[in-house]
Amino acid sequence: MKTYFDCIPCLLRQTLDVTRKITSDEVQQEQIIRAVLKETSRANLLESPPMLAWRIHHLIKKLTGVQDTYQEIKEFSNKLALKMLPELKEKLNHAEDPLEMAVRLAIAGNIIDFGVTGDLDWRMVEETIQGALSASFDTRGLDLLRKRLGTAKRIVYLTDNAGEIIFDRLVIEQLPLDAVTVVVKAAPIINDAVMEDAKVAGLTELVKVIDNGMDAPGTVLSLCSPEFLKFFENADVVIAKGQGNYESLSDAPREVFFLLKAKCAMVAKHLHCQVGNFILKAGGHPQD
Repeated sequence: MKTYFDCIPCLLRQTLDVTRKITSDEVQQEQIIRAVLKETSRANLLESPPMLAWRIHHLIKKLTGVQDTYQEIKEFSNKLALKMLPELKEKLNHAEDPLEMAVRLAIAGNIIDFGVTGDLDWRMVEETIQGALSASFDTRGLDLLRKRLGTAKRIVYLTDNAGEIIFDRLVIEQLPLDAVTVVVKAAPIINDAVMEDAKVAGLTELVKVIDNGMDAPGTVLSLCSPEFLKFFENADVVIAKGQGNYESLSDAPREVFFLLKAKCAMVAKHLHCQVGNFILKAGGHPQD
């Protein structure tokens, strides 16, 4: 997915949010914002939004020396999501279709995204989770995923954000665990999940977990490590969570199953859906 004009204000809002978290010094804030505006003015809009975000956040890190602006927010998100986990697992124990329920709950968890919202009311998260079971949901993508999983020996699950990764565990536990490789970011970027978040979620004790070798808020294949690319290319099934993964992999040279909540107008337009829709859709461009 390319970067639309409408993506630019969102990226600049991210810049302002991060800058204000780093410093209250208005002189330094102005220096950062002017540097980002200059970088944005040179942007290649044919690149994906996560690629441009990667350039912007690396510039901010270079200017400030701050590597993990959202660490406290990520810890808070994980803590609250873990508190919700027992109740959600109990729902799954009584579900007529545990995989569908797990997918719904995991997509609802996709609302935990400070890259899109900048701020988050946890009551909104709880309301989204509670409404997940009755939300409108096109099950054709789920039917195809279920078919692919029936013969899959290598499954790659690309995570998105901290907190949200706790809900991803609900889906992962429905899969053949010995076939699953979970993927996190190699270094902090916004509130995206890294290895420490996978450990907090209990995933490192459950399945193989690797990082993708880069720190863009998505999966930008040109930045990823050879180790990750080998897993990605050889997988029978790739499941990619969240908007950043959709934005960066919608044109991937293979089939990818995208799980996300459409949270902005540009992503909704690209998916031909409404903002707020729950999405499980096969995409990418499989090679013959």
